[in-house]
Amino acid sequence: MGALAAVIFDLDGVIVDSEAVWDDVRRELTEEMGGAWSADAQQAMMGMSSPEWSRYMRVELGVPMEDAEISERVVERIEERYRMGVPLIDGARDAVEAVAGRWRLGLASSANRPIIELILEETGLGVQFETAVSSEEVARGKPAPDVYLETARRLGVDPEHCAAVEDSSNGLRSAESAGMRVIAVPNRDFPPEPDALALAEAVLGSIRKLTPGVISSLACA
Repeated sequence: MGALAAVIFDLDGVIVDSEAVWDDVRRELTEEMGGAWSADAQQAMMGMSSPEWSRYMRVELGVPMEDAEISERVVERIEERYRMGVPLIDGARDAVEAVAGRWRLGLASSANRPIIELILEETGLGVQFETAVSSEEVARGKPAPDVYLETARRLGVDPEHCAAVEDSSNGLRSAESAGMRVIAVPNRDFPPEPDALALAEAVLGSIRKLTPGVISSLACA
């Protein structure tokens, strides 16, 4: 596949310990509005774009609101939480900064654009990423490859010359479908399915183990 020129990170579950926050906020809104939350709802929505998960909440969970309003209400509550403190995953900052010293970085996230910008501003990590793409800006969310392909396009790098860092089933499938070298850091609360995990060329126990040496080894494989 050739030398690697860029590394593209997922955000939720890789850099920010946020899946539980999304789970709490969506469940609260669903129950407040008289919908029926299901045990597998958060897992099902991981990787979806905001139009997709808003539709899922309306159709599958019975939230009696328009899709756009569901998205707006959820984003408002997420932003409130993050303004009180962004839950960076231990070791994520060091990993991002170390990788940025060797490769160009992009961000391919399922989070809404305002949330991405808030996190990058509050953490100061925005300076490390040349571009950040939200799946709401492409046609399809993960597991479709669209958000990864668009991030590579904005970087001006062929997807085959990119490595992707992911934690979820849909994210792993998205990055692999885009033709990238895939590194998995499995989400502890919502672990990826075995078939999705098998798509990764490297599986790490934590983001702390993501080093330039790990990424270089992919380029040599």
